[in-house]
Amino acid sequence: MSYVVLARKYRPRSFEEMVGQDHVVRALTHALEQQRLHHAYLFTGTRGIGKTTVSRILAKSLNCTGPDGQGGITARPCGVCSACREIDADRYIDYVELDAASNRSIDEIRELIERAAYKPSVGRFKVFMIDEAHQLTKDAFNALLKTLEEPPDYLKFVLATTDPEKMLPTVLSRCLQFNLRPMAPQTVAEHLARVLEAEQVQADAGALRQLSRAARGSMRDALSLTDQAIAFGGGQLEESAVRAMLGAVDRRHAERLVQSLSERDGRAVIDECEALRAQGLSAAGTLDEMARLLQQMAVAQAVANGLDETDPDTEAARRLHSALAPDETQLLYSICLQGRAELSLAPDEYAGLVMTLLRFMAFPAMSADAAPPVGSGGRTAAAPLLAKRAEHRSVAVPTSAAPAARPQAAAPVTQAAARPVSSASPASVPVAAPRAASPVAPPEVPTAAPSAAAPNTAPANLPEAAPTIAPAAQPAMSRPVAAPPVMAAPAPAPVVAARPQPSAPARASAPDDGPPPWMDEAPFEADVLPVAASAASQRIERPVEPEAEPEHFAPAAPVERRAAAADRLAAIEVMRTPLGDRWAALTTQLTGSGAIAALARELAMQAELIAIEAQGGAEVWQLRVERETLRSTGLVDKLQTAVRGVLGAAVSLAVSPGVAQDSPARRDAEFAARRQFDAEQTIQQDPLVRAMLSQFNTARIVSGSIKPV
Repeated sequence: MSYVVLARKYRPRSFEEMVGQDHVVRALTHALEQQRLHHAYLFTGTRGIGKTTVSRILAKSLNCTGPDGQGGITARPCGVCSACREIDADRYIDYVELDAASNRSIDEIRELIERAAYKPSVGRFKVFMIDEAHQLTKDAFNALLKTLEEPPDYLKFVLATTDPEKMLPTVLSRCLQFNLRPMAPQTVAEHLARVLEAEQVQADAGALRQLSRAARGSMRDALSLTDQAIAFGGGQLEESAVRAMLGAVDRRHAERLVQSLSERDGRAVIDECEALRAQGLSAAGTLDEMARLLQQMAVAQAVANGLDETDPDTEAARRLHSALAPDETQLLYSICLQGRAELSLAPDEYAGLVMTLLRFMAFPAMSADAAPPVGSGGRTAAAPLLAKRAEHRSVAVPTSAAPAARPQAAAPVTQAAARPVSSASPASVPVAAPRAASPVAPPEVPTAAPSAAAPNTAPANLPEAAPTIAPAAQPAMSRPVAAPPVMAAPAPAPVVAARPQPSAPARASAPDDGPPPWMDEAPFEADVLPVAASAASQRIERPVEPEAEPEHFAPAAPVERRAAAADRLAAIEVMRTPLGDRWAALTTQLTGSGAIAALARELAMQAELIAIEAQGGAEVWQLRVERETLRSTGLVDKLQTAVRGVLGAAVSLAVSPGVAQDSPARRDAEFAARRQFDAEQTIQQDPLVRAMLSQFNTARIVSGSIKPV
């Protein structure tokens, strides 16, 4: 007799023999005992966990006649009657198994429906089992729906699938669904021990643990691997042989890697990876073993005595759980899982393993103690990760970057006044509502000695806040502004919104409680080309000195803002040339007629005509273009063809690299900036806006909210 593999030889033949699916066994057993039978069942779950086995046992339970031939529907089929024996041998005429992976079309389903019209030949029920049912076509599903919803009394449907998400909702609603779960390694190991005892094969506990983990919840895979391990080990199972067969990595390698990473010892990590390469051990298996160890470490960190002390693999986790902080353990665990998926993308798997482990070392250690640098075997002195994240989020500019001609701050300013306001956009400013004052008077703080360049000093009783700072590239502003640049309503009609204020004595005795929430919003982007944006993107910050009387605020602020806007406009002013006028007019004509589009149009807009030369009866126009991608031969040829078509003359275009000073794009940017400047001046000089700014000492104009019309 030929050898029968363990997965087939030890397939359960009754509900009592099934392991790991107690929830399904219990439901089906009670339904059979109470004769509460559904007409369609759907079993879902991964491969090798018992879907087909449950279907066969259910078919035997429905058709079992007992040893004496007088039995009825039962939850415990006898296994000796003709129905039980023939179903186990897969030759029972009233039990049909259809593999939908290879019989998925509507023709096979029509044939099945035709067979459903006839009563059982020898049994009590006809049972149609469709395996991998999610692979049926949509037409096949639709053809089955009516019969599946209202089958004859003698017909039962059993559907099995590994992917229930691909099943039609109309099919799911007609079935009683049971989800078979992957089995725990301990359950698999216990069943393997019983099978090997029946087979009289010697096996140690370590080998069974390796096989049960490699099965990943599938009992059929576990039995298949056991067959392979018996052949590999010559009739016995030893942990070392099973580990070699599976390509699994010894726990000691994972221990050494975790220990080295906890110490930030880069040399030890590299040496261990080289040792793994020399032994031919799998990089993926290394990350799997590390992830398993880190999971146990996390349990030991979160729950005292949470690990199984009888499991020898948990000893390393109990010993190493204090080597890493809990958040570092979680971080390294996530890195191992992510790196496991990225190994196929690396040049080779060992390079991927090294980069995965070094990724963890790129994060600072959670200890603030002084230590040697990374790679020397000790921890790195670094702030906690949360502090580092906060540091990255903050905006810090060295105070030494302030221009030398700028006056020194006479005293700390309020936090609301010291908040930096971006001038990245040439847009500028409607008036925003100030905050109400608090009845509590601020504490007094000492004032700094003013410099000679600053004739005025701020009051000494302002709340403490960080001083304002400015980039070195920004021109110096020697005159302080009474309040920070603020923002405004869209042009042309200025819209002013202000919150009612208390009386003047109440405001004088209370500090400002900070800017309104909308001051933290990002400024609007200017609708100009990068040339204009880069010239206007520098921040402008000035020391702010609140005045004792609100009416002193109005005269100084508009003058200061007008000067800043004029500086921005002068920075992008184009030096026009006759050749530039000619090229701009030609570009407008080409664009308006649709002769150029896309990148060819962009080339014309970014180009500057610098010379026209006569060569052999034809003109050669010299263009200067900064972007290399626009200087490609194909784009130049397209633009040249369009120019010849408009001019009706033989014109050749020669393109050279360089920054264009008088291009159509720069002219458009200048025009947009000038319109923006005029709109800003209209708002800033509006009498209503100036009256509001003078009346409310904390009013602000929203940067970027003014748009020309």
